[in-house]
Amino acid sequence: MLETMKRNWWLMVLRGVWAVLFGLMAFAWPRLTGEVLVLLFGVFALANGIFTLGLGFRAPAGMPGKGRLVVLGLLGAAAGLLTFLYPGVTALTLLWVIGFWAIFTGALEIAAAVALRKELSNEWLLIVSGILSVIFGGLVIARPGAGALSIVWLIGSYAILYGAMLLMIAFKLRSLVSEARVGMAK
Repeated sequence: MLETMKRNWWLMVLRGVWAVLFGLMAFAWPRLTGEVLVLLFGVFALANGIFTLGLGFRAPAGMPGKGRLVVLGLLGAAAGLLTFLYPGVTALTLLWVIGFWAIFTGALEIAAAVALRKELSNEWLLIVSGILSVIFGGLVIARPGAGALSIVWLIGSYAILYGAMLLMIAFKLRSLVSEARVGMAK
């Protein structure tokens, strides 16, 4: 799994950049209407799912963790597609979808970090991003009646922190590729 992640570190960069951009947009336009928020979340979840599916499908057959990547990608893509298919969803229902999606995403990322703990020196970054996802999901589910502005800020903060963690992981993976190339050249 680590080799596939190292070869495809750029997909992790795309996920991170997309998450940070989504978070910044949430802060730039805090008074978004419900429909626009629904569509932004749908685009975010769908793109995140597609990038994660790309990692999963590019992994060699039989590789440990490949199934987790595919499930994680399918969850994200499904959350995005359901958002587009049912744009009239109420804010409460959308918050539950976002909350459960974040919890499942976080749990799968923590599981992946545990599986990679002997192969990846900074697996804590993946664990922290997973914990952030679980905490975010729990807060959204626990406080669905919070004001729209605070939810937008919560979503924006989560996306920026999550994206930053993914970017740090991606660049760590890229440095592992560089180190391996230097080691092979000697």
